[in-house]
Amino acid sequence: MNEYHNTPVSVVTGGAGALGSAISRRFAQGGDTVILLDNNADAVRTVARTLSDETGAQVLGWVVDIADEESIRLAVKRIDEDFGRLDRLVNNAAINPRARLANVDDAEWDTAMAVNLRGPMSLCRSAVPIWSRTGSGRVVNITSRTWLSGGPTAYVTSKAGVVGLTRSLAVELGPLGVTTNAVAPSMVVTPFTQGGRTDDEFALFVDRHTRMSPLGRLATADDIVDAVEFLTSDRATFITGEVLHVCGGAQLAAAP
Repeated sequence: MNEYHNTPVSVVTGGAGALGSAISRRFAQGGDTVILLDNNADAVRTVARTLSDETGAQVLGWVVDIADEESIRLAVKRIDEDFGRLDRLVNNAAINPRARLANVDDAEWDTAMAVNLRGPMSLCRSAVPIWSRTGSGRVVNITSRTWLSGGPTAYVTSKAGVVGLTRSLAVELGPLGVTTNAVAPSMVVTPFTQGGRTDDEFALFVDRHTRMSPLGRLATADDIVDAVEFLTSDRATFITGEVLHVCGGAQLAAAP
């Protein structure tokens, strides 16, 4: 038996990105075996190696296409064969095509739904046999405060769908001992939010989102990680089907 079978196994999708790697680092610091799933082969392996060196935990970087059902199925099969458990699953991978309605491309729309919405469903569906056997698990889906406010059509629609998925999974997976919750962040400065914007556009974007919060600042990656850590911990065993907004009050639609 693999020596790590006796340690919790945490899986983070989009694990090579800024937020995914921050979540993964926190799990590794707690002694978990952490598996990063990402479609960027070089990045996910580099991040996994770095986190393993930093924390001393077993951190693995696997190349998985979250939009592809077979890729997901094979990854979960490998998790089951190698570890026999899946204690924490954080569905963090996402893409954000920013086209407005008049310019939405059907292919971009379908890809956003496949990555942001179908991917989390597929991962949970594939993990049902593991959870049925182990009788426990924690799922956290990363959505966005924009599910309340609107925004880029494909992205916001998919993130609103993640909220509905979260509630449905809470009902269906609860009898297996699995809690399912969502974390809805406001804007965090990362390459994901800066991508496709000029420096001037991004500065205006940051200023607008800073003024949205009654607390007068942006969210940090650690703010999001703290929420994820709580919802996947033993302190949250009776919390399921919830959406935890980590927005500094911006979810209240405060005027910018």
